[in-house]
Amino acid sequence: MPKWLKMCAGILLLPVCLGTAKAVWLEMARAGGFDRVWLPLLAGASCWIVVFLLLPKPMWLYVLGHESTHAIWTWIFGGKVKHFKAASTGGHVITTKSNFLITLAPYFFPFYAVLIVLVFVLGDLVWNWRHAYAPWFHLLLGAAYAFHVTLTCEILKTRQTDITSQGWLFSGVIIFLGNALVLLAAVPLLTGHGLLQAFKTWAQCNAQVFVKLANLL
Repeated sequence: MPKWLKMCAGILLLPVCLGTAKAVWLEMARAGGFDRVWLPLLAGASCWIVVFLLLPKPMWLYVLGHESTHAIWTWIFGGKVKHFKAASTGGHVITTKSNFLITLAPYFFPFYAVLIVLVFVLGDLVWNWRHAYAPWFHLLLGAAYAFHVTLTCEILKTRQTDITSQGWLFSGVIIFLGNALVLLAAVPLLTGHGLLQAFKTWAQCNAQVFVKLANLL
């Protein structure tokens, strides 16, 4: 797909960004479980932010997750990884398949947060971790998600070929929507509010945005 067509797609998706942002806000506002979920999540995020601000940034760890995400999304789309390199100065992956989701996935897919979720789910299935270790799970999850957000913002300060290859507007829209949809799914799953209801809210918010846009036109 040529860049000019991606730019048009990015412009057309801007109303969806508004509807999605509103849906995430509504879901977070109505979600409960402050002491059970949000408090340890925020504590974990705060711990990471202190580390981020005061200590050297673990760029090798970030790059490893970044390139691993490219590899995972390549496998999801049926491709193969031919070469993998991750170092503190940068990395790259050579694959047999590429598309805009494979290219931009590291900027919205929180690799280490997802890894923590998978480990906890497996531990809960085998050793029933839910009751004994839930606070630690939320603490680590908050730190891992803050790791994703802060270091993604940090790396976006420099020129990224992943972004320039797709165009700045299109990339920005996809990255925003990807991160927002991750939150839209994560909030109800963590708080027990209901995943289906969250996406019904998303559909309603987007419908409202398009109705208002149609009225303006």
